Amino acid sequence: MSELTDDERVGAPSQDPQRASDKSGGSKARSDGPPHAGRIRNAHQGAGGDRGPIYGALDLGTNNCRLLLARPSRRGFRVVDAFSRIIRLGEGVSQTGRLSDAAMRRTIDALRVCAAKLQRNDVARARCVATEACRIASNGRDFLRRVEREVGLKLEVLDRETEASLAVSGCASLIDYRADYVLVFDIGGGSSELIWLDLTQGGRAADDNNGGKRPGVKPHIRAWTSLPVGVVTLAERFGGHNVTPESFEDMVAYVTGLVKPWESLHEFRALANGGNVHLLGTSGTVTTVAGIYLGLKRYDRARVDGCWLAINDIQAVTSGLLRCSYEERVAEPCIGQERADLVLAGCAILEAILRMWPAERLRVADRGLREGILATLMNEDGVYRAGRRRRRQRPG
Repeated sequence: MSELTDDERVGAPSQDPQRASDKSGGSKARSDGPPHAGRIRNAHQGAGGDRGPIYGALDLGTNNCRLLLARPSRRGFRVVDAFSRIIRLGEGVSQTGRLSDAAMRRTIDALRVCAAKLQRNDVARARCVATEACRIASNGRDFLRRVEREVGLKLEVLDRETEASLAVSGCASLIDYRADYVLVFDIGGGSSELIWLDLTQGGRAADDNNGGKRPGVKPHIRAWTSLPVGVVTLAERFGGHNVTPESFEDMVAYVTGLVKPWESLHEFRALANGGNVHLLGTSGTVTTVAGIYLGLKRYDRARVDGCWLAINDIQAVTSGLLRCSYEERVAEPCIGQERADLVLAGCAILEAILRMWPAERLRVADRGLREGILATLMNEDGVYRAGRRRRRQRPG
């Protein structure tokens, strides 16, 4: 079995919280945060783990390169292997408009690891996607053609609407379907996706008989937007090492200015004020805040994924981080050196969201785009329908 050492919190649905990560083809990975203590079940051991094809999802983001491999299971999927590495592909793009040579080299090194894992695990079907950095960089498409030549991986550039929809699919099982509305948000490296779900418009009909969520089924999306700001771009604009309360407020105001037109168009604030609403955050920012709030000495996905946080507790964590020096943020077990200059930019985006749409609670999702891709691929292949047919045919 492989030891989990991935700071970007790769994972599977709550029914299968185990996962693995890899740095260079072995079992251990360099992380941009604390090593994880959990373990995954060997793909050939127990619980029918050796049955069914392996599916793959590769997410090449502005800050991270992440891969997840899994087999279908009765209520979702079981992780076979995973990989995550900070590559900062979008570093400097907000200033130059281009991917740098150094960032492209780092990314190709990480993608070689992903290609080896896909081949070694005999993956039956995979979807490999790139997001904001490759969307906006003038040489983004040229870089992806280079990846195809040198690594043998063909990546598609996701449009923002598809990215938002897949993020909802990936964390849908964490939605409280007793709510009327849910704001799902994903704070990325170069962009941030916001999706308002209306559960009064047939969303509850997607529940299974146990009150959970059928894999790959999405509730009604009332509206969505993709903000052209993420932790990397915001930190580059305002600075991420020595963040003062004043510069933090400048970041919050900048993000608020990007959010206001969308809010003015849809007036969701009226729903949030006193309504039956909750927030669902899927990003390294919210998992980091949760880990700090829980006082974890080592990041533990099992404790973070699916946990509920009160809004005042989130803001207390942010206030504490603002009082910390850069070196103290590096020393925080749930942050580490490679995220210490980005975490307060993420908190500023989160704070802008919390101020715009007041709510009492937020649920933390250590899952997202890759899980959405896997669930969608498996749904398209009918693996869940086939499983239900087999169960109906069992005697007795």
